[in-house]
Amino acid sequence: MGVLSRNHVSEPVPRISQQPHGVLATLIRLPWLWAILLLASAVRFYGSTASAIWCDEGSSLLLSQFSLAGIWLHAARDVHPPLYFMLLHGWIALFADSLFSIRALSVLPGIATVFLGMWWMRLISTQRAALLAGLLLALLPTAVRYSQEVRMYAWLGVWLMAATIALVYWVKTPGKSRYLLAYAALMAAAFYTHYFSAFCVLAHWLYVLLLSARKTGPDALIKRPAWWVANVAIVVLFLPWLPGLVDLLQHMDQLKAGGDVGWEPAVDARSLPAMTWQFLIQDEGDDLPWPLFWLGPLLLLGVLAGAALRDRTPYKLPTLLVIYTVLPILLIYLVSFISPLFIERYLMFAALGLPMIVALVADRLYPRWRVVAVGLLAIFIGAELLGLRSNFSSEADHFDRLVGHVNQQFLPGDRIVVSDLFWYFSYVYYNKTGSQPMLYTPPTHDGASGRPNAYGFGTLMTHADASLYVDRLQDLPSGPGRVWLISSSEQPDDFAPIPARWRKAQDLTFDDTQARLYLTCDTGECGRERDRSPLEASNNLLKN
Repeated sequence: MGVLSRNHVSEPVPRISQQPHGVLATLIRLPWLWAILLLASAVRFYGSTASAIWCDEGSSLLLSQFSLAGIWLHAARDVHPPLYFMLLHGWIALFADSLFSIRALSVLPGIATVFLGMWWMRLISTQRAALLAGLLLALLPTAVRYSQEVRMYAWLGVWLMAATIALVYWVKTPGKSRYLLAYAALMAAAFYTHYFSAFCVLAHWLYVLLLSARKTGPDALIKRPAWWVANVAIVVLFLPWLPGLVDLLQHMDQLKAGGDVGWEPAVDARSLPAMTWQFLIQDEGDDLPWPLFWLGPLLLLGVLAGAALRDRTPYKLPTLLVIYTVLPILLIYLVSFISPLFIERYLMFAALGLPMIVALVADRLYPRWRVVAVGLLAIFIGAELLGLRSNFSSEADHFDRLVGHVNQQFLPGDRIVVSDLFWYFSYVYYNKTGSQPMLYTPPTHDGASGRPNAYGFGTLMTHADASLYVDRLQDLPSGPGRVWLISSSEQPDDFAPIPARWRKAQDLTFDDTQARLYLTCDTGECGRERDRSPLEASNNLLKN
């Protein structure tokens, strides 16, 4: 009960202008802080290696294998900037590429965002609010989920939260330009991590404009040259990447053709509440009773509105937190009516503000409305626990087991053909045969080549030898041998039709993928082996 004691209700927030490092120094001495960070570490490391590497993670790993110059080149043709892949490149060089190691590169920034959230909240409100924010952030299911992926989303949260903290310090001490220097560096890092950092910049500008509207003359922050210089510095730091971005935008047709963009579902009126539930319970809430489906997000909206409308603080820091959270989500939602982009992982950085706002409002309510405050916290934590249970209890993808089976059964001379890039990148990570898997690239329905182009995921294949592409199974060399076909287990069959002369020797299914072993035979050879078992026939053909 120490966290909720009355002793903290009237505790003054240190004045940053007098104690620039006072908040941080006080915060790190709190035993509760370290307990919360331990909790955040436990829920993020737990189960971080349970699920197999999937397509996006596999593409991260493949891209990180290039030199730094190669990463710069290929990321310029992909849908994300290069910084995360460069970090992953260096991380693997130091700590190898075990599943625990590569996912730890996301777990660690995920833990860091919990600490940054407490730091940010302590700048806004009381010690109790900071600890509550840390607790709710530690359990936030969407943050836990994307702290366990070999992708850039956890790092994006670190850069943007740290940049916002630097902005808060500058707002409180506008004469100290070092905070804007840190702000520019952190925002540049964010832009080199994900393009959606632009929505956070818009949130910062709106906040500075609102704060400046309350003042006139030189006190208006928007008129300070240092603010403009800092934002120009962000643009200048990003300029080396601009030619690649322009080239990427000019080749949107290739990105759409490869399925790298344009796959996102369209939005409607239900998308906003569904996304709210996705953040909290890791489910879009389709099975919830319709009153609960709508009332839950409306209650959260009321909490957000209350935090902003009842903000009487000099620097409007609660308002900044609300803008940081709401503006990116709302803008991306509106943009998605034109070009769908409303995807949970793209919004995770903004969702980090939700538990912080709930903690702030609960802290304000507690002195006079203790039952309401505790009830609000209980509802939010209850939703988070449901989401964590969903994360931890969902069936893990066992694609690694399927590839492991092929690794064990592989014989010299075998060929491995993977049906599409979605499985190919993952397969490459787990492949231990020493043989390069081939990619199945059948012509499209209009007769065009099915091979990947040089943009999106396809850029990672531009270095591949043409012999790694299989346009038709019939094109594989004839004669006795074995071919492994790796594909989805769903119908229709990705490889149909199978050449008539081939005989299936094995068929193994894990989750939604399958590995099939076929014996390839010249005319009559499979017939002579018809009466043998598949394994005997396979071994006999190889001897021949």
